[in-house]
Amino acid sequence: MSESGLLVTQLDDVTIVTFRKTSILDSIAVEAIADELYKLVDKEARRKILLNFSAVGFLSSQMLSVLLNLHQKAGDIGGKVVICAMRDELKKVFKIMNLHKVLHFADGESEATSMLNERT
Repeated sequence: MSESGLLVTQLDDVTIVTFRKTSILDSIAVEAIADELYKLVDKEARRKILLNFSAVGFLSSQMLSVLLNLHQKAGDIGGKVVICAMRDELKKVFKIMNLHKVLHFADGESEATSMLNERT
């Protein structure tokens, strides 16, 4: 696990990023996470990114911005980001902000992997 609290693994051509911190509120932590996520797309050209949020209970608006930027960056190189295993409380925040219309969500890793492997 990295200092950002992320565990990054690879399953075939899908990059799985598991968030280990339950709370992502601190701006320094968010910047560390952003650096690591953006590197996956900008430097390593990973096109299929699965974000497992099962441990996350709280996140800042700055982290929402990071997720939107990652979504855009991945789309720019023909990739896709799918967020899975998000707690109901967080889902409500994304829905209130209409982010469920922009970002891709799945219940679990299996469904997320299927979504990433769909032809678009």
